[in-house]
Amino acid sequence: MLVKTYGSAIQGINATTITVEVCVEQGINFFLVGLPDNAVKESHQRISSALGQYGYKIPGKKIIINMAPADIRKEGSSYDLTLAMGILAASEQIIADKLSDYLIMGELSLDGSLQPIKGALPIALEAKKQGFKGFILPKTNAPEAAIVYGIDVYGAENILEVINFLNGVGELEQVVVDTNEEFSRSLNQYEYDFSDVKGQENIKRAMEIAAAGSHNVILIGPPGSGKTMLAKRLPSILPPLTLDESLETTKIHSVAGKMTKNSPLVAVRPFRNPHHTISDTALVGGGAWPQPGEISLSHNGVLFLDELPEFKRSVLEVLRQPMEDRTINISRTKQSVEYPASFMLVAAMNPCPCGYYNHPDQACTCSNGTVSRYLNKISGPLLDRIDIQIEVVPVPFKDLSSMRDGEGSSAIRERVIKARKVQEERYKERDDIHCNAQMTPKMLKEYCKLEPQGINLLKNAMERLGLSARAYDRILKVSRTIADLEGSENIQNHHLAEAINYRSLDRDAWGK
Repeated sequence: MLVKTYGSAIQGINATTITVEVCVEQGINFFLVGLPDNAVKESHQRISSALGQYGYKIPGKKIIINMAPADIRKEGSSYDLTLAMGILAASEQIIADKLSDYLIMGELSLDGSLQPIKGALPIALEAKKQGFKGFILPKTNAPEAAIVYGIDVYGAENILEVINFLNGVGELEQVVVDTNEEFSRSLNQYEYDFSDVKGQENIKRAMEIAAAGSHNVILIGPPGSGKTMLAKRLPSILPPLTLDESLETTKIHSVAGKMTKNSPLVAVRPFRNPHHTISDTALVGGGAWPQPGEISLSHNGVLFLDELPEFKRSVLEVLRQPMEDRTINISRTKQSVEYPASFMLVAAMNPCPCGYYNHPDQACTCSNGTVSRYLNKISGPLLDRIDIQIEVVPVPFKDLSSMRDGEGSSAIRERVIKARKVQEERYKERDDIHCNAQMTPKMLKEYCKLEPQGINLLKNAMERLGLSARAYDRILKVSRTIADLEGSENIQNHHLAEAINYRSLDRDAWGK
């Protein structure tokens, strides 16, 4: 008897429906074809043990299973349940009438219980698109899949529940999630707030500008000056995610297996903080069969690189293309995928190995040339792509001991949202441009016109600091954001002066 069941394969952050054709006929042998990997091939043993727990078995006949389309690689153990239902239906141990209505996915334990799968959200989206009535999957993943309207989602604890449901002798509980309610409930749940920051008003100002225009930032200062503290609070002043952004971000985290039962939707902007020992593959994504890396997991959020010079140079250099294009293309011999990578880069570093170069009170113990060599670990092209470079100085005791809270994130966020709305209106004709940091060179000519005095000011800064053409573009973009925060239609000279001031590492004094 020939029976078809349906599963799904993940490619990038999207899913492709897989048709599992199972034929049971006279003879002896088990054939599994259609480009399965080792984890799929090993499903035979898991299925056999799981079925045996409830009095079912793989028939002692010739079983041929084809996973179509055969030119797409099938990976992982999430096809166990799909294959098991096909074998049972083809051997007439269960009723096959409902199989064509449902997409079925799940990993089997030897005792028949179902283990979580990756990519439940993109699979549910594809199942809806293909017109399936419902999606049967492990109960742990059900809330994540239930975010998708227009398809029934059923979570099961074990294989027996699925068998009884298909036989019509039992019911699976349909999982329903109010997406808007879930999104609204988690929208403003931030652990950190700028009201905790003592002093550092100039740094908070720089972070506000960065948030308003989605500019990349690097913080340079001695140990204990508050670089990490400030960076962790940046997501709390960014504009809230839209529902579309939330779903796109959730898809990436779902494919990477980062979702949990208690958080079916990513409703706050991600903040990723990888250690400096990370490899370039782990950062940008990849592997023999590509998976999202840290830059994609921080999509629509913040990627924080602490102790920037300690990262391997090869790791930092792979950031250059994604920072410009806001996507990452990963090509392998057998597969090529594209992941979104629209993130804000926030980096922090000490000014020198001992940490006290340019410190107002403590002397630097580094030898001549050490500071310069330390800074040279970060390439010029990468620094050019960082719009705001700001020096963080230690907080004075009078500010540190003050009992008065600083300005809270909510007040700063209101100004940021107001500035972002100005930018959205300005770029409404462009689907791929949403904020000042994304402006093209052509748009700079249109929206960043300077007064004659401003042109001279920028010319002198370029000559004195030896800035590149890319740094020139960055200064104009930051100036545009400062003007937007003030509600100014044109870039004024003081906007330009402030933007130039945020190029600390371009100054001649540094590293000399």
